Amino acid sequence: MMDEKDWGAFKQKLKAKTEIDLDLYKEAQMKRRIGNLVTRAGMDSFVTYFDHVSKDKDEFAAFIEYLTINVSEFFRTPDKFGKLETDVIPDLLKRSPTLNIWSAGCSIGAEVYSLTMILKDLTPGKKHRLLATDLDIEIIAKAKKGVYSDNELKALDPKRKDKYFTKTSDGKYAIKDEIKQCVEFKRHNLLKDPFEKGFDLILCRNVVIYFTEEAKDKLYRNFFASLKPGGILFVGATEAILNARNMGYVNYQPFFYQKPL
Repeated sequence: MMDEKDWGAFKQKLKAKTEIDLDLYKEAQMKRRIGNLVTRAGMDSFVTYFDHVSKDKDEFAAFIEYLTINVSEFFRTPDKFGKLETDVIPDLLKRSPTLNIWSAGCSIGAEVYSLTMILKDLTPGKKHRLLATDLDIEIIAKAKKGVYSDNELKALDPKRKDKYFTKTSDGKYAIKDEIKQCVEFKRHNLLKDPFEKGFDLILCRNVVIYFTEEAKDKLYRNFFASLKPGGILFVGATEAILNARNMGYVNYQPFFYQKPL
C-alpha cells in the first residue's frame, strides 16, 4: 500500500543506507518518479520495492543512478561552454594563473573533463586543481574510468575528440590519461557534507532540478561562501537563480553568477 506511512518508512530506509534525504527534494516529483519504478516492478509499496532492489548490488546501483538523474554529455549546451572558454576562464586567469575549480554533482565526468580540455588548450603546461564530486559512488567509478559512447560526445569538437580520446575495440571512446590525471574525484553529498573554500569557479549544472526551494537556497549560499572574491558559479540552462542578488552574487552573464571582488 503506497500511503504516507509507507513513503515515510521508505525515506528512512533510503537515508540510512545512502544518506540521501528525500525531505530535501520536491516530494510530489520524487514520489511520482519512484512510484513509477514500484509500479513497473509489479509491487504494491515503496518499502517492498526498496527491500527488493537492496538485495542486488547492480539493481540498487541502477536505482540510485535513476534517483540522482545522472544524465550528462560533453560540452552540454555548447554556447555556454563557449562563453566559459572565451570569457569566464580568461577573466579568472587574469587574477590567478592557476585555478581551483569544483564540478559539483559531476555525474559521469563529462563536464569536468570538458573543462580540463579547455584549460589544456588555453594554458598548455599549466597545472590547475579540478575537483569533481558526486553523491553516487557507482557513477564516480564510471567517471574515473572515462569511457564514453558516441552519443555522449555528440557536442564535442571533432578536433578535440581526435586529440583527447582513443577509440576502443567496442566502438566507444576512452579519454586519455593526460586529461584523467588532472581531475580529483570524491564522493560528496551537497545537502549534507561541508564545503571546501577558495574556488575560482564552481560548476553545478542540472543537479538541483528536484531540490526544494529551501535546499536550493542553502546550496547557493554555501557555494557563495566557497567562492573566492571574483569567483564564478556556473549553473544549468534552466536554473537561473532568481534571488541571486539577495545572496550577494552579481550577474556576470546569463547562468554565470559572480562573487564581488
